[in-house]
Amino acid sequence: MEDLLRIGVVTTTHGLRGEVKVFPTTDDPRRFGDCDEVFLVKKHPLQQGKRLLHVERVKYFKNIVIIKFKEFNDINEVEQFRKCDIMVTREHAVPLEEGEYFFCDVIGASVSEEDGTPVGTVKDVLETGANNVFVIEMEDGQEVLFPSIPDCIKKIDVENKQIVAHIMPGLLD
Repeated sequence: MEDLLRIGVVTTTHGLRGEVKVFPTTDDPRRFGDCDEVFLVKKHPLQQGKRLLHVERVKYFKNIVIIKFKEFNDINEVEQFRKCDIMVTREHAVPLEEGEYFFCDVIGASVSEEDGTPVGTVKDVLETGANNVFVIEMEDGQEVLFPSIPDCIKKIDVENKQIVAHIMPGLLD
């Protein structure tokens, strides 16, 4: 399981005083108001790394979150953060309800049928309007889109990275 969970991505700067606009990747964008500290993770090959930052102020505008970090007071200091991930530790993550999971916890999980027959491995999770969809790489290397609904997904064991699925007729054709 990953130690850090992404809750947003910096899109650009905002104003002259070191604020950044963040596109939230969490189900609850208001959760940024509860964050005292976050990690800024740079993914650029020449600047990889993470840095602990302290949240001074949070504002909301339409579907964007505007964050001011205590460490920065100038636009020139935060311009380099474009496309960086905003992450929190698991202990600062939003508590999950029964049956909920973080996407990163099911990616890489092995999928098998109810009788134990291996199906493949979860490579990605797609969010759709109605339900999530697992992208499963099958044993033969082919990918199949598998709806994450109770009729299809019978059990998700996050700790052991195993999923038990019911294969509906025509799903693998």
